[in-house]
Formats: sequence, C-alpha cells, structure tokens
Amino acid sequence: MHVTMIGTGYVGLVSGACFADFGHTVTCIDKDASKIERLRSGGIPIFEPGLEQLVASNVKAGRLFFDTEAAEAVKQADAVFIAVGTPSRRGDGHADLSYVYAAAEEIAGLLDGFTVIVTKSTVPVGTGDEIEKIIKAKRPDAQFAVVSNPEFLREGAAIEDFKRPDRVVVGIEDERARPVMTELYRPLYLNETPIVFTGRRTSELIKYAANAFLAMKITFINEMADLCEAVGADVQQVARGIGLDKRIGGKFLHAGPGYGGSCFPKDTLALVRTATDAGSPVRLIETTVKVNDDRKKAMALKVSATAEDLKGKTVGVLGLTFKPNTDDMRDAPSLDIVPALEAMGAKVQAFDPEGLHEARQLLPNVDFKNDPYEVATGADVLVIITEWDQFRALDLDRVKLLMNAPVLVDLRNIYKPADVRARGFKYASIGRA
Repeated sequence: MHVTMIGTGYVGLVSGACFADFGHTVTCIDKDASKIERLRSGGIPIFEPGLEQLVASNVKAGRLFFDTEAAEAVKQADAVFIAVGTPSRRGDGHADLSYVYAAAEEIAGLLDGFTVIVTKSTVPVGTGDEIEKIIKAKRPDAQFAVVSNPEFLREGAAIEDFKRPDRVVVGIEDERARPVMTELYRPLYLNETPIVFTGRRTSELIKYAANAFLAMKITFINEMADLCEAVGADVQQVARGIGLDKRIGGKFLHAGPGYGGSCFPKDTLALVRTATDAGSPVRLIETTVKVNDDRKKAMALKVSATAEDLKGKTVGVLGLTFKPNTDDMRDAPSLDIVPALEAMGAKVQAFDPEGLHEARQLLPNVDFKNDPYEVATGADVLVIITEWDQFRALDLDRVKLLMNAPVLVDLRNIYKPADVRARGFKYASIGRA
C-alpha cells in the first residue's frame, strides 16, 4: 500500500519506518527542509535504538522516502497519517491542535480518489470530527474517511512496540476505512495482535485514558514510597508484593522522582481540561498531575537533606533525560530538580549519554562533563536522576576517591543500600528505610 506520513517527529518517523518495513511504500513529509535533507543523507534527528538501521535499510530497499512537498505523495496514498505535534497550549493546558488542523487543511486540497486520513497524533475527543469538517468545507467533492489510530510507543522501545504491540486501536465512522486499516496492519496478524475497532471518539479517549492510568500508577507507587520511608518499609518489596497480583501487574510500579516525557504530562493535563469542559471532571487524574508536579520539586529537598545544606557545594548529576535510551528532555524531572539545586546555592555538574545537546539549551548554568567519573570529581554529593545502564555498575571505590565527600542520592533505586554503605558512602534512595 502507499502511505504518506505528515510529520517526521518521534511518532511519524518511527511509524513510517516500521510501515515501510512491513512492505508498504511510505513517504514522510516535513516542512523543515534541513530535517528532510538530513534524513535523505542518512542522519536521524532523534535517538531511538535501532531506528537508524531500520530507516537506512528501507531507504535502500526503495520503500521509504522523505520530502518537503506533500502533493504527489498524498495524491498516490491509500492512507495519509497526521503525526504532528500536539503540545500543551500555554495558559490553559489544552492540547494545541493548530498543527493538526493545518495538516488537515493542506491534505484536503491534495486528495485524489478515496483516501483514508488517519490521526496518529494524540488528540482530544472530537478532533476527528473537526478534521472531517475542515476537509468537507474545503473539498465537498472529496472521497475520504477520517480514522483515529493512536500510538502506544515507549521511547527507547518504540520499534518493538510498533511491531509487537499489545493491541492496535482503530476508531472509524465510515466502514470503507476498515479494509484499508486491516491491510495496513495485516503483518501483525501473524503475531495474533488484537486489532480493536471502535468508534472514532472512543479510540481518541482510549489513548488519553491509557496514559492517564499509567501516570496514576507511577504516582501511586511514589506516594507509597513516601509512606514506606515514614514507617520503615521497603517500596521495592511492596511493589513486588502487589505487582504479582495479576489484576495489578508489576509494570510502572517503580518509585522515582516523578514521571516526565512527551506524553504523560501533556496527556494527563489535556484529559483534565477535556473532562472539565465536558462537565465530568476526572478528580483522580487532577490529583495525579498535582502530586507529580510537587514530587519533582521535592526531590531537590531530599538531596539537600542528605548533603546537609547545599550552599557553596558541588552537586554531580547523572542522567538528565526523562528516561534512559532516549534523548528526550521534555518535562524531564531534571528540569525541576537541577534549577532547584542551583537555587539552594549549589553548583551543578552533569552528564547524560544522549541528552546533552538539548540539556545545554535548557540548563544553561550547568557544567556538562564527558562521563560519570568526571561528574564525580570534586562533587560533594552525587545524584542519580536517570537510570541509564552505564550508571548501574559504577566503580564506587573510584567514585569515592574522586568526590569531596562520599554522598550518593539514588533517585532510581538502582543500588542496594547495604552495598553502597559498605563502601563508606552516605546513601539515600526512594522509599527504602
């Protein structure tokens, strides 16, 4: 089939490359000429394990193309995917749909024959209806169907998630779209992947509900971690004890400094705004948003309490991205923690394996280093914010020799307290006595 992907951001590029790997012919469109030129020359604008090789192999096979002009690609397409950004709108937290609607407007003028238009971007309930109105207003003669097909990709494991998903959700209002979407995802039937067809508005809500539930699960275990510290229990054992219950499950029960990234913060906020506007508030999610915001800010206080005042001290920070195996800094806990440490009078030096380019723009006062041991050199306290694999087995004896004082604050619980303390460190973690 012929697929056109509008937008070459995280979702668009991963989805386009994976559809091409399924055997479809895919053209990815982006207005940013420098990004398209970079992709054509083999460069990848984001870090995602395996993506560079996947793109290269499908470009070589003649199934994946990149362009700044959409006209020819839309004209030939069986399906056109809208995969542009929907950031939180400043001031009210609603999803900014300006890029989505602009894409719909452009697509409308280029349609030739029956085409399925698919929203891959995360959009509030009713967005598909608006896209349909926009296209009908501009092209009353056009033959098309608007479909919702939300993505459920985890950064750092996106290719695996696309090719072996738990489910594929497809929201349709026009039965002509069903065989097109079924054919697009036909390779997944070999893995017996559930293809869940719903109404369009239901599909749009499924995406928000899924992310909100996961965000709430993270926030729940973080609050349990605080309780564990207060009563002398161990949050990791609590998480295992409840996670073995199949009704609960163990995923997303890892206590830490709060959730971040491109999805959970903006999607929980957008769901709260949508629910409020509909007169059906989601109070659990409202509380989740507030607790998570407060938690990220509170992590600096944990560092300060462990180091016994930060004024004039040097804090070494390991990990800045919101999670490992990505270069994404959007709403990362470090963006709250590091400025708070600086406000307490600390000098911060930091390292991240993939996030330094973006971090330099967002954290201008930080002294960026080349590896974990440079970060430890001269530090009065070392803080682990992101659990990259290379931080999991540090030479702690070497770290101790490099530091001014052997103080380690592990916000991801990647070390065993007894092991670290046996090496002479003062050690603090999350939810462990």
